[in-house]
Amino acid sequence: MAPLRKSKKRKRVAMNPVNPPKISPLSSQPENLSDPRPGDVDWWSSFSLKNSGPQVPQDEEEAFKHFFHLSKNTFNYVCSLVQEDLVSRPPSGLINIEGRLLSVDKQVAIALRRLASGDSQVSVGDAFGIGQSTVSQVTWRFVESMEERARHHLHWPSPAELAEIKSSIEADFGLPNCCGAVGSAKVVMTLPAVESSDDWRDKDNNYSMSLQGVVDHELRFVDVATGWPGSVNPGQLLRWSGLFKLCEAGRRLASSREINAAGFELREYIVGGQEYPLLPWLMVPYGGAAGLPLPAAVFDARQKAVAGLAASAFGYLKGTWRILHKVVWRPDKHKLPSIILVCCLLHNIMVDSGDKLQEFVPFDAGGDELGEPERHRDAPGWGAREALARYSSS
Repeated sequence: MAPLRKSKKRKRVAMNPVNPPKISPLSSQPENLSDPRPGDVDWWSSFSLKNSGPQVPQDEEEAFKHFFHLSKNTFNYVCSLVQEDLVSRPPSGLINIEGRLLSVDKQVAIALRRLASGDSQVSVGDAFGIGQSTVSQVTWRFVESMEERARHHLHWPSPAELAEIKSSIEADFGLPNCCGAVGSAKVVMTLPAVESSDDWRDKDNNYSMSLQGVVDHELRFVDVATGWPGSVNPGQLLRWSGLFKLCEAGRRLASSREINAAGFELREYIVGGQEYPLLPWLMVPYGGAAGLPLPAAVFDARQKAVAGLAASAFGYLKGTWRILHKVVWRPDKHKLPSIILVCCLLHNIMVDSGDKLQEFVPFDAGGDELGEPERHRDAPGWGAREALARYSSS
């Protein structure tokens, strides 16, 4: 089953995916980016007063992060990305209970609170003094804008960036020519009876949507695929993704490096768990019972450490943007892929800006432990893994 697509496409703007702009420090005070009526400018003061409690930090900056999971500087940067869209589009219905138009920064705060907390639209609306329908409209407007305006924060690395990634991974983990790690996760949801289908049931019998991501040494997502039903296992999702097609065609992970005196040319690769196939550009562990030869055991230990980068990235993604960790209530399955993507974009923006990622959430990646070290002997990547194992042990 192919991934779902949104029912309505928006015109894309030209972006530079190879050399994205760096985030520069912005004012520590949220700007009033639109022209709201008097009284809506200081939304943060009224919000923090209304939602104060023993668990909220006393320090204002920490309190802001408590609610929105971003620093004020990064919040302002996000506002600057979506300002044009949120100002130019008619604000019909975006009025709070006091009759004031919602400023851009307040709209962004509402959407971020919904994504960061995973709370219901009713709860988020109560926190801001607005209705449920307004929360829904504001959040979707924000998601649409971020999907277009922030896409440069999620791109396949340039050759120079790949060189930095490979150098860092080899220095930290001892694996040469490695470009990152691939992993997957499920976003659990409830579905109305009319939309229920076994296609959406995962191995835990939950309705869910699959998410695949490749991450670099700094836990930044460099490739994301989502929209497929939860019944799709990681190996299937990989083979159906654009990443697989590009790598098999030699358009990604194509550069080679000599790693031993015999002149063995090792292709660029990523690592993954035992739920993935062994390929020339995808190294998985030997696995199996104890008693592996020393080279294989050393390789498995190093490979597992690098593969843990993907698990960490997904754990922080779900911990920071908890709408992906909680059960999503009856989502529009055509819109949920966009929400997942925007959460990945926000994750990358936090990495790029130096913001501390929020609480880590352990999760089951959904892999199957196959565990037979001989099962890949005829696989295309067998020779590359053998060479890597010998290199690691030496």
